[in-house]
Amino acid sequence: MSSDPWGRVDETGTVYVRTADGEKVVGSWQAGSPEEALAYFERKYEGLVVEIGLLERRVKTTDLSAKDAHAAIDHLRQQVDEHHAVGDLDALSKRLDALVATVEARREERKAEKAKQTDEAKHAKEALVVEAEELAQSEQWRAAGERLRALVDIWKGLPRLDRKSDDELWHRFSHARSAFSKRRKAHFASLDAQREEARKAKEKLVAEAESLSASTDWAATAARYRDLMAEWKAAGRAQREAEDGLWNRFRGAQDVFFAARSAVFAERDAEQAENLKLKEELAAEAEKLVPVKDLKAARAAFRSINERWEAIGHVPRDARPKVEGRMHAVEKALQETEENEWRRTNPEARARAAGLTGQLQDAVDKLRGQVEAARAAGNNAKADKLARELEGRQALLDQALKGLEEFGG
Repeated sequence: MSSDPWGRVDETGTVYVRTADGEKVVGSWQAGSPEEALAYFERKYEGLVVEIGLLERRVKTTDLSAKDAHAAIDHLRQQVDEHHAVGDLDALSKRLDALVATVEARREERKAEKAKQTDEAKHAKEALVVEAEELAQSEQWRAAGERLRALVDIWKGLPRLDRKSDDELWHRFSHARSAFSKRRKAHFASLDAQREEARKAKEKLVAEAESLSASTDWAATAARYRDLMAEWKAAGRAQREAEDGLWNRFRGAQDVFFAARSAVFAERDAEQAENLKLKEELAAEAEKLVPVKDLKAARAAFRSINERWEAIGHVPRDARPKVEGRMHAVEKALQETEENEWRRTNPEARARAAGLTGQLQDAVDKLRGQVEAARAAGNNAKADKLARELEGRQALLDQALKGLEEFGG
């Protein structure tokens, strides 16, 4: 008979293992010596030790599922319980019991972790739903649309919940996206309609602008172009592909008109500047007649100057008062000289003075009537010109009346 601390072989070749419950038959050995029998079954025990050690490491270091771990434990426990090995089987059984406890603890940990992840996923999805429902009311179409697409990607990355909860939240999430898409589609449909109306309106504005581009009615056409520009701005924007082309045509028509107007105005301004230069030369020539030495010659010279003056066209509006004032001053000096001369003339002066006074009075009355008529007709420019002439005639009349007084009448 042969034995070791955990087993023995009897005379018949039966192998036994010692356990807490007493000896258990391991098997029968007839192929060799008892020592070989014990060594064989001890090796089987060592094999179990290795397998249990490997399973312990897998449970601790990998994500082996509880189901697979229990299957492996049951398989090893069956081998331990069948007593086909010689060694401390009770110790192996205790290790398997401890491993079962470890697997169950891991199962609870994973269950708790999964519950935590599920709760976090639920809160995350609820937050996504709330944000999506807020975005559904937004009119920031581009930004909100991009954010909603990003929320879908985030949703896909989150764990699934229980079917009921997941379906309810997804329904709200999907409804919010659909509501936003519907509102955006309606908005852009309305915008397209508005842009089409703007395009039609601007087509008409362009047609009118182009029809006016050759006009030479400078003031009225320029005013109409200003109105057309205001209407253009009020019409809103057309579709992008149409807007630029319409604007180029509209602006081009204006440019043609205003370029022509500028050319005409530049030519007119140059002509008026030359006219002013000529009138200033005539005014200087007239001013040389004062003081008057020979009234008759001076009168003839002034008439010649005045005829040349009238033959010259318009001068710039802002320069007109000054240059005309210089001529009026010379004319007034001639009138004063003539009045003084008249007073010193022959005995018939009184009669002439009386006759002249009557003529001047008639002229003053007539001019006064013409001034009032021009004012009433709204022709202030003509009225102003007549008023200046009236002022000169009134001055002559006053002098004539003074002369009559000197003649004692």
